Amino acid sequence: MDLALLRTFVTVHRAGSFTRAAALLGLSQPAVTSQIRTLERQLGRPLFLRQARGVTPTSIGDELAHKAAPHLDALMEIAESGVDEESALRTLHLAGPPEFTAERALPALTRLTGDDGRGFALRASFGNAEETLEGLAAGHHDLAIGTARPRGALFTATALCDEEHVLVAARRPAERLGRGGPRRRGVAALDALPVVEVHESLPLVSRYWASVFDSRPTASGTVIVPDLRAVLACVVAGAGLAVLPRYLCASALERGEVVALHEPAVPPLRTYFLVARTGTLAMPHIARAHEWLVQAAADWC
Repeated sequence: MDLALLRTFVTVHRAGSFTRAAALLGLSQPAVTSQIRTLERQLGRPLFLRQARGVTPTSIGDELAHKAAPHLDALMEIAESGVDEESALRTLHLAGPPEFTAERALPALTRLTGDDGRGFALRASFGNAEETLEGLAAGHHDLAIGTARPRGALFTATALCDEEHVLVAARRPAERLGRGGPRRRGVAALDALPVVEVHESLPLVSRYWASVFDSRPTASGTVIVPDLRAVLACVVAGAGLAVLPRYLCASALERGEVVALHEPAVPPLRTYFLVARTGTLAMPHIARAHEWLVQAAADWC
């Protein structure tokens, strides 16, 4: 059986789509379709059920994938490990949310770039969860960081750390809430302050309100800026309240530039995941970066 046909088959099985598999393999969609049909003729059995959006493996397809995939991944590892150590550095492409990637992931990974010639070159890009997963599926990224565990066989996800969210404002606006703030007067006390957020839908504030106050925010955003570091800067300047990850505002809290408006017994948490395309962790530079990030994340929790 042709290994190239098996590689295409396993990629389609993991991707759940001829189009996505073609992007990963660097082939045209007709070429992928032709290879799958050739393999199905050789086996005398259908491997996928064609649907309006993507494909679903048959029972025979699932059985073949589970048998073939580990061996193909092992062959990739052997091929990669044979690369001359003195050759040019491999490039790792990382994608994730701008704040977490810049403040957490990149400082950790840059320690691995070029150490004694055994490191790798690093390229980073920022985007939301949907954009980064689409880029990862299409082969534009090697690793992606996101706040949702992706489903399906195409991706392998590892939990990195939990991010605690804090409701903050500058000291002077906080004083306008009066003594006790929301702890004594309830969520209505917060209506006096403008809201600073990353999107018109108020994703962080809405999640905090639902988790802590079992309600929805009544105010709309006064300042909307798509970067949490800019949100923090606006809050420090007195623009209003915001919900921020503790790691991002910890220094500002220590310096007194902002204060926590509420300290719930169980603060809202958000989990970050490190995601790779299934099978690519057999590649040494991706595996090394993945392992390093997982180890570094132990100090982020």
